[in-house]
Amino acid sequence: MSLNTAMPVHRLVQGARLPRWLLPDSWPMAGDEPAQAVIGIVDGHIASVMPWRAGQTSVDLNGQWDFKELKDARDTGDLDAPLRETIDLQGALVLPGLLEAHAHIDKTYTRARLGPLQPGLLSAIEATHRDRGRYTRDDLRERASRALEAAARAGVTRVRTHIDWAGVHAPLAWEVLSELATEWRDRLRLQCIALVPLPLFASRADAQAIVDQIQATPDAVPGGFIHTSNYDATALDHLLELSAEAGLDLDLHVDEELAPQAAGLAHIARRAVELHFGGRIVCSHVCALAVKPEDEALSILDSVARAPITLIALPFTNLMLQDAVAGRTPRQRGLTLLKEARSRDIPVLIGSDNVQDAFCPIGSYDPVDALRLAVIAGQLDEPFDAWSQSICRTDWVSGTPASAPSLIGLPGDLTVFPGTDAYVWPAADSRRLIRRAAPLPVI
Repeated sequence: MSLNTAMPVHRLVQGARLPRWLLPDSWPMAGDEPAQAVIGIVDGHIASVMPWRAGQTSVDLNGQWDFKELKDARDTGDLDAPLRETIDLQGALVLPGLLEAHAHIDKTYTRARLGPLQPGLLSAIEATHRDRGRYTRDDLRERASRALEAAARAGVTRVRTHIDWAGVHAPLAWEVLSELATEWRDRLRLQCIALVPLPLFASRADAQAIVDQIQATPDAVPGGFIHTSNYDATALDHLLELSAEAGLDLDLHVDEELAPQAAGLAHIARRAVELHFGGRIVCSHVCALAVKPEDEALSILDSVARAPITLIALPFTNLMLQDAVAGRTPRQRGLTLLKEARSRDIPVLIGSDNVQDAFCPIGSYDPVDALRLAVIAGQLDEPFDAWSQSICRTDWVSGTPASAPSLIGLPGDLTVFPGTDAYVWPAADSRRLIRRAAPLPVI
């Protein structure tokens, strides 16, 4: 058999235990678990994923590639090293590059300078407003760069960060984070999302000015903070309508409270259908679902399932701030209805949210940490085989989600968890990163 040296193979990764959600129904089983995989990475992107068995000597990689023949040709110098390396993971758990779906990098690492704080969401917002006067270009760059380094070390390849807007015009943090998005594009994709208080959209002219500025920033997304303390249905309609007209996706903080009367999510789901919203709407938090009457909450989720809406749960901050009263143990979890949403095929992601700021004094830029907490707080079954997609599915935050997720065509970034198994993951913390050679394209 002759080798097709016109197609250089950069890496073959064998012995990978992939999650069930990432495998086709036809994938063979090895006992109670899916058979291990061999992954071919060509020119920095995943070109093939095939079942693998110990002792196997070849894999179909757009044609038959024989491992022994490749090795012999390389060793004898007959081949110009098309196979740079073969990596045997020996059954380690493997995920694609991780997604940090919801972060607040503009205010990260500020907790130490804030002093004593009252518990609760609104108190955290007030403390952050007071601290904003300390934001300088150097301060923002230092803290944001530290956050991005932490995310990259954890295996994150895409970060979506919200950035506070206090007025009609873009803040300094928007400029700084946009610059960092360009500087970091070879290591990870940083997407900026405007976090605008809902009342700023009450004037359609002001709303249009804000959306225009966001649209002028590459890869940016408009968003807003929607809460019973500032609720304005007309302002919300302005934001939805203008985003739809501009062909933009939309990312919203919605019903981040335990108030049964919170109406943000229900309004958004209804209007998204009426507007035939063409982009992807992301609604984060939606804690209020957990305290609504069961029939009402499930009816709202039925509406969400009919709209182009993805939900994001933020267990660290929601458990920290919801039902927070000084000197009293919280009685409620502050977590949205994860299982009920997924049973309706609603895309559900899990994010880290705030890290070491007024909203959460701990946390990290490791999505696995956030999922680990969600597993306990939400009593989630099969965290690796089912729920790991909540920290990987980039298609759930843009465009139309894939009906059958696949590694094929993705950048060759893999997050490897050696020394553990699917039943105890994510209890173990050790991991290894396999990085692509090619830069991550801006999509």
